[in-house]
Amino acid sequence: MMRCNLPIIFGIINFLGGQSSSRPLGDATLDGVDFDIETSSGQFWDDLARALSGFSQQRKVYLAAAPQCFFPDAKLDTAIKTGLFDYVWVQFYNNPQCQYTNDDANGLLKAWSQWTTVQANQVFLGLPAAPEAANSGGFIPADVLTSQVLPSVKNSPKYGGVMLWNKLFHNGYSAAIKGSV
Repeated sequence: MMRCNLPIIFGIINFLGGQSSSRPLGDATLDGVDFDIETSSGQFWDDLARALSGFSQQRKVYLAAAPQCFFPDAKLDTAIKTGLFDYVWVQFYNNPQCQYTNDDANGLLKAWSQWTTVQANQVFLGLPAAPEAANSGGFIPADVLTSQVLPSVKNSPKYGGVMLWNKLFHNGYSAAIKGSV
């Protein structure tokens, strides 16, 4: 039995192409849902993932999650354990224990090795695009990322790439790392 809030599910269905006179995006439809759960409990997100995955019988619905780098993430652990997620964009910033700090990538690399054990198709290294994008740290200079961090994380068969936060602060960081990603 699904325990999710039905208004939430019906709202998501409308975003995914459901039939309603109050479609939030007009004729445009989304092809997936990203679970970026930073408040509330971890309850029922697994039920929502199962419900959304059921729509893939009609057309593929991609599921993504954006957990904090603590392993496991308290909010998304049960959802990710369903094995239904296509992408996991782990936020390796704003959490000193598992981010790049003071020229040290050990905490990040340890957490990365834990995250690559999850049942997901691909795991992405989520980083701030500039120091200002993450007030609590985690920014990795492009030359350090390409020479010291990426060679280690790219060894995982689940490595999907790098996810950058936040476009507002982006100053060419993606261009500087693109050739190494």
